[in-house]
Amino acid sequence: MVEKVIKTDEEWKSQLSDLGYKVMRKHGTERAFTHDDFPKAPGMFYCKGCGTAVFDASTKFDSGTGWPSFYAPVEGDVVAESVDNSWFMKRTEVHCNVCDGHLGHVFPDGPQPTGLRYCINGVALEFEPDES
Repeated sequence: MVEKVIKTDEEWKSQLSDLGYKVMRKHGTERAFTHDDFPKAPGMFYCKGCGTAVFDASTKFDSGTGWPSFYAPVEGDVVAESVDNSWFMKRTEVHCNVCDGHLGHVFPDGPQPTGLRYCINGVALEFEPDES
């Protein structure tokens, strides 16, 4: 069972940037190719809302979409999915299961071994390289 992080709207606004708040709390999307795509180094990607590890850098790939893409989240139940019917289409939203922050969407057109593409807003992630 995941212990939830619950904050007021004002607490989220003070913690996140304006764009981070729009994406993570209001289910927005940053424009493609506008966020640093993060280094291609060993490490971990953490939810900017609560600091939970959500993606390992070893699962990151270049999808050409303009958003950081991964073929799998970290193991466990820290990343959850829900149906998103906005923009006149049906998509699968991905959110942090700890703070309910919107991360992005998952699509069935990724590489093996999963065949999935977790298309994630860079503003929702914080990268920490491995200590080597």
